[in-house]
Amino acid sequence: MRWPAVFAVAGLVAVSSLSSAGFAGSASAVGACANPSGTYTGDVSWGQRLVDPQRLWPLTRGDGQVVAVIGTGVDAQNGQFAPGQVLTGPGTAPSDCDGRGTIAAGIVAAQPSGETTFVGVAPGAKLLPLQYVDASSHDGGDPSALAGAMNTALDRGAGVLLIAVPAPFDSPALAAAVARAHSRGAVVVSAAAATQQGAHTSPTASSGVLAVGSTNQAGAPVQTEAGDYLGVAAPGADLVSTSAGAGGAVAHRWPVTDPGLAAAYVAGVAALVAAAHPDFTGDQVVTRLTLTASRPPSGGHDPRLGWGVVDAYAAVSSTLPASAAGPGGSIAPVALPAVVPAPAPADAGVDIPAAAIALGGVVLAAAAGLAVATVRRGRRRSWRASRFGS
Repeated sequence: MRWPAVFAVAGLVAVSSLSSAGFAGSASAVGACANPSGTYTGDVSWGQRLVDPQRLWPLTRGDGQVVAVIGTGVDAQNGQFAPGQVLTGPGTAPSDCDGRGTIAAGIVAAQPSGETTFVGVAPGAKLLPLQYVDASSHDGGDPSALAGAMNTALDRGAGVLLIAVPAPFDSPALAAAVARAHSRGAVVVSAAAATQQGAHTSPTASSGVLAVGSTNQAGAPVQTEAGDYLGVAAPGADLVSTSAGAGGAVAHRWPVTDPGLAAAYVAGVAALVAAAHPDFTGDQVVTRLTLTASRPPSGGHDPRLGWGVVDAYAAVSSTLPASAAGPGGSIAPVALPAVVPAPAPADAGVDIPAAAIALGGVVLAAAAGLAVATVRRGRRRSWRASRFGS
């Protein structure tokens, strides 16, 4: 879906203004652990319609991917997570008093259920729940503790690291964890979540991280944090997702608004791309997400929306044109209108043979080579993985 469609979705529906502190009915807000609003049975939320993950499931469901959800833990007992989908073991946190981690995890990979219209982006992915901050801190926690959680994620084989609750500042340990993730080929997705004008969260603003902005139903940015490091944006306001405290039931919180929701959408799409293109490096996944994003109205980079709203279908299926690389291998955003999405599957309920899943493998292989060359040249120029060259 291209950018004008984001505005078309809005219609005459007003977008409510919710604070991050009230996002999940967190423990500090209500004096107890998070609890569900109920089981959501209403219309499919606008964010889910915009990303439209079901359209991609005949091609990829994220199978084989492990997405680390780093923040407050994940309540594995919510009935919309499959048995064994939320991984356990050393360092994991399969419970979540705060609630933010469970909401983010649901957007990434909640299973389809006949009890609700809500579903996650990549239900084939596994979730690795990691806690480094508790319900008392809405602005993030110790960056060194976050670094430890990131290293645990890498040690457990996570290919996508979702920083649902970023830290308020950087540290040498956090910078080293980002560098290690990059060297491992992992995709680090971090929410732009700073609440003070001019402030930056970590590792969101770090090189090698895909920084994500948040949009409302009208396509306007909703977060305060801004900068030239913002890579893409995604729905982050008035959404639906899984709730902590469900006690085994299929249960949800709504409406919820928080930058971590936008980052969760992008992490889910990253898992779809990585599963569909298993030979891609993390840099190639990030490049594809950025190149295929629906551009802001200006057509250029926006300090709060990055290069535009993530386009899941285009990210998985498009053939990237050779013109996407400018002189010397730098990435040329003006070439993006030439991206050509593959035709939609004729029947989303029918499995597509492996040959069709390839989606023109020869051309995509050439595009992958282009992305590698772009990233390597860009890295020598200190290019950030979440942005185009300065």
